Amino acid sequence: MVAKSAKASKGSTKKSKQSSLRILVANGVNLDLLGSREPDVYGTQTLEEMNREIEARWSEVAAVSRMPAVELHFFQTNHEGIFLEALDANWDGIVINPGAWTHTSLALADRIKGLNVPCAEVHLSNIFAREAIRHESLCSSVVVGLVAGFGAEGYVAALFSLVSTQLTSRPQPLPSRR
Repeated sequence: MVAKSAKASKGSTKKSKQSSLRILVANGVNLDLLGSREPDVYGTQTLEEMNREIEARWSEVAAVSRMPAVELHFFQTNHEGIFLEALDANWDGIVINPGAWTHTSLALADRIKGLNVPCAEVHLSNIFAREAIRHESLCSSVVVGLVAGFGAEGYVAALFSLVSTQLTSRPQPLPSRR
């Protein structure tokens, strides 16, 4: 299990009494094997290295985008029950890579749906370009969005989208004068 917490950006927050948004970056089954498992599909970066990259890239993106303060919490387990319970810690948002549970766990989809917390699904590889069994995500109908095929950068894209569209009040564009 990997658990790490870091303040990832500075700025104002959605909640006036809270100093930063708490976002869980949850990695599921077999993601602890990154770096050694199928490097031609998942690359050679370990999970720890990937988490550091996500943290560094998020800090860069958040700074230039004037994102609110975000506290990232990284988590990984190969035990489904522990994974489901970790999602339940009063997060402001969740970025989730369920691994193989994507395709098999109705319990995970039900949990995400029941939490009422915005959740973005991420996959390192393009699951739709792989074996047919990987083309279906049981989670995709209950998450706010899905990013697949961009490696660790997909987590940063999911974080950006989650924070900017789900967790902050962004001014709406003015209507066209046409």
